[in-house]
Amino acid sequence: MKEWGGRLPVALVFPEAARHGLSTLGWQVVYRLLASREELAVERFFWDPTSPRPRSVDSGRDLGLFPLVLFSLNFEGDFPTAIRLLQDADIPVRAEERNSWPMILAGGPVAFLNPFPLMPALDGIFVGEAEAGLSAVMDALAKAWNAGGEKTAALEDIARLPGMLVPGKSLEPVRRLVDTSGSRKLHDPAYSCFVSSEAQFRDMLLLEVNRGCPYGCRFCAAGSIYKPPRHAELETLQEIVTRCAPQKVGLVGTALTDWQDLLPFLRWLQDRKIKFSLSSLRADGLTDELLGFLRHTGTRSVTLALEGASRRLRQAMNKHFSEEAFLEAVTRISRLQFNTLKLYMITGWPDENEDDWAEFESFLGRIEEARRLGQGNRKKGVELVSLSVSCLVPKAWTPLQWATIPDEDWFKKAMKRFKGAVGRFKGMRFAGENPGQARVQMFLARGGEEIFPCLERAAEIGLAEAVKEFDEMVRQVFARPLDRDSVFPWERLDIGVSRKFLYSEWTKYKHGMVSPPCPESCPECRACGMDRFLSLPHGS
Repeated sequence: MKEWGGRLPVALVFPEAARHGLSTLGWQVVYRLLASREELAVERFFWDPTSPRPRSVDSGRDLGLFPLVLFSLNFEGDFPTAIRLLQDADIPVRAEERNSWPMILAGGPVAFLNPFPLMPALDGIFVGEAEAGLSAVMDALAKAWNAGGEKTAALEDIARLPGMLVPGKSLEPVRRLVDTSGSRKLHDPAYSCFVSSEAQFRDMLLLEVNRGCPYGCRFCAAGSIYKPPRHAELETLQEIVTRCAPQKVGLVGTALTDWQDLLPFLRWLQDRKIKFSLSSLRADGLTDELLGFLRHTGTRSVTLALEGASRRLRQAMNKHFSEEAFLEAVTRISRLQFNTLKLYMITGWPDENEDDWAEFESFLGRIEEARRLGQGNRKKGVELVSLSVSCLVPKAWTPLQWATIPDEDWFKKAMKRFKGAVGRFKGMRFAGENPGQARVQMFLARGGEEIFPCLERAAEIGLAEAVKEFDEMVRQVFARPLDRDSVFPWERLDIGVSRKFLYSEWTKYKHGMVSPPCPESCPECRACGMDRFLSLPHGS
């Protein structure tokens, strides 16, 4: 921890519990970047409901003492917590009430998804990947602070920088900052700053293998906001692991099995007696060699994504999914005697109906047959199949931003049907999301600055109760037209994927048409607009 003299004190705030922040790579990337700057004195803050005032975990200093507060926004549910932290530090919540320092900025995934419900509390938003331009913003702010400059002048300075949205000062839409080289190499993969027993993933070095995803699933925001898809190089990851010398590595990525060096890297870790963990895998990427290696090295569970209840729905959402490959993977997983198979699915798709549920019940029987086939006469294999079902929340910058969601009663009916289907089979377990949460999440994901009063109230009494009090506001947000010409709050940003492309993909969803994955380079495709976006200099 640095002394403050001659430096700009920065509060880097993760508005959730410390165990989540210590397991979030993006926030740690920003911390590493800021902590390496001599002109900055960065300290960490988390949400601690037991503390009457937010205090730095590094020095114990109060949040209200810092001239620059940076919020890392990872989920829409962070909005009320960010407000509560400002309130508890006696910092005026609304930006219009803060004429002088502190300056309150935000970044993170939600900042280039839809940050606008929280916009009245913010002086500015950093839009994009920190590695691509946050340093320039910090240079300008440190210079202004150390020169005794006013906050208004500092905001005018950073408003001209690429990736910064300062209301009333920046030219809109503000372009997302990303590596514009067009390379499919991930030059600076993220990795943990802190390997802690207090983290959600205990004592594990998290390591980013890839960023973005080429498959174009129509519900997936990550597929849009992290374009173009990029992979880290084997040597780069080996160098990071060698330098950090962890006991366990957690590989993070949206399409791990697409990385051609996955198995060589896992073998390299094994040779050094370093344990590893993988996130969700694609069934069509599970080769016999990979599965055999995972089981041999002690992996006891495999996680696969079903996404939709029927073939029709999976095709509509552009989920490149082979039922045959999936069932073959289940058989191999069982034959190799993994203990648990975890399946994930989403319900609430546009036009989802009981025919889809009936098909799912039949497919569940085929999964059970595949499991038993893998067990053979030994009756040894996968002991537990766990199905988790969540409710669809259409996100900004996806084709489903034009979609509505069913009401709570519909979700309850769907969950009851899935639970009953799973209950027919011994050794299967069901977990379903609370349908009431879907309405709240949809409200936050689709709202704009007009819902800020509800967030202020939520900071006091909780989101669920606040949404009840502001029921008429919720109804108004849900009643907005969702036609071709509808203007969304988040279109004050430009993430690189064109509106025309997104609407064409929405039309394809409604007609059950599929689109191919991204090719090796954007100029080969030119479908979504990223080729144009990457060719423009930052600030254009």
